[in-house]
Amino acid sequence: MSIQLEIVTPESVVYSETVDSVVLPTASGEVGILPGHIPLISELKAGELAVTKEGALDLLAIDKGFAEVHADHVSVLTEAAIDIDDIDLESAEEAQRRAEEALKRAREEDDINPDEIEQLEAKVRFAMLQQIAKKKGK
Repeated sequence: MSIQLEIVTPESVVYSETVDSVVLPTASGEVGILPGHIPLISELKAGELAVTKEGALDLLAIDKGFAEVHADHVSVLTEAAIDIDDIDLESAEEAQRRAEEALKRAREEDDINPDEIEQLEAKVRFAMLQQIAKKKGK
């Protein structure tokens, strides 16, 4: 038996594969999903999503979001996701630096836009997560 895993961001479907198992970083801790898992809806925290397929482990860095498990199908809706093999440390560090600078400027403005602050905080968080996941996955 297998599981159909689909990871979707606002921009695109990042991952759509048949896999053996999935470990999700939920708000209440890691949850392992195997074929036949009971139905589940859970909030996800930013972290590493682990996928096992044909004995090989694949790690993805994901931002916060939600997961739904139903009938051997796992749907992950997240703000951002990237395979750790595709992470360029220098680019992630530069993205973090730019986002932190923009966040600092936005917070110094007289007319603070909460939506802009939230978006910039998410960019900083995801850039940091990419760096941590890449260094851990080496």
